[in-house]
Amino acid sequence: MFKTNEYFDGKVKSMAFNTTECPATIGLMAPGAYEFGTSSVEYVTVVSGRMNVLLPGETEWKSYRPFDTFIVPKDSKFKLEIAEETAYLCLYK
Repeated sequence: MFKTNEYFDGKVKSMAFNTTECPATIGLMAPGAYEFGTSSVEYVTVVSGRMNVLLPGETEWKSYRPFDTFIVPKDSKFKLEIAEETAYLCLYK
């Protein structure tokens, strides 16, 4: 049914599920700095809180707030800086 994931000593937790369109996760992040790798294109939408994101090939960090979405290419890495507890939705396409 649902699969739970935990990363970075429990500071990032998510629950995986399937939408009618694609696989997805809904998750929470505690304050901290993180780097993730992708195996598919990821559409990340901030639900609450804020994410500072350094996308692949970029040199400047960008801030994303609730209802903002950013796209991460397949087979790449991206960095996040989280200043407050933040919730997100990620679609894997």
